[in-house]
Amino acid sequence: MARKDPPQQPPPVQRLRVRYAKRGRLRFTSHRDFSRAFERAVFRARIPMAYSSGFNPHPRISYAGAAPTGSASEAEYLEIALAQVLVPAEVHTLLDEALPPGLDVLDVVESPGGSLADRLEASRWRIDVSTPPTAVTTAVSMFLTADEVLVERMTKKGLREFDARAAVLSLSVAASQQREGTALELVLRHGVPAVRPDDVLTALTAVSGTALGQAPLMTRLAQGPLEESGEIGDPLV
Repeated sequence: MARKDPPQQPPPVQRLRVRYAKRGRLRFTSHRDFSRAFERAVFRARIPMAYSSGFNPHPRISYAGAAPTGSASEAEYLEIALAQVLVPAEVHTLLDEALPPGLDVLDVVESPGGSLADRLEASRWRIDVSTPPTAVTTAVSMFLTADEVLVERMTKKGLREFDARAAVLSLSVAASQQREGTALELVLRHGVPAVRPDDVLTALTAVSGTALGQAPLMTRLAQGPLEESGEIGDPLV
């Protein structure tokens, strides 16, 4: 007997874009853990999600530019597709109440269409390290004057080597507000393979021979389109 085709789900009637934060201990939440928590949240909040077609329908949620596990962030993004038209502010309230403290919804807006991921061209980070400012300043100066700084990282496709310097648009030293030590202000251009803040720390050690301390605190402050001025724009505008 031939297997019946799965029922086709109706198309979404509205798409909303969400900016959320990962704070405190929730920065250790992996992307997989967050996606499970978010799906539970939309179910508890009774948000009328649109579902995919097929034998195992799942809510239509598109994630974009997730920060590495262990990093805090004030600029994480996703898009949800709905089966009913809702007021974005109401969805904001429902999601924020359903998610645990530390996974905080900051903005919900209606999608204008197009790809959200394509608007996430660069990120601005603050990295707090325990190394004294003088040593960090020397390492930054050596890094910025280098034409290329190769680093290695294990990826899903095995050990990869790539140039960390090419992705760095700006890097400066500031006073740390989180701990005794130093803060790095970093702007990274997104690319393939993606250069992460910890790759930049590895590169700084490689060019200077200076270890930048244990357990750096990495926080993404912004993520969005890269403007001609060098600033990072708001991807929800």
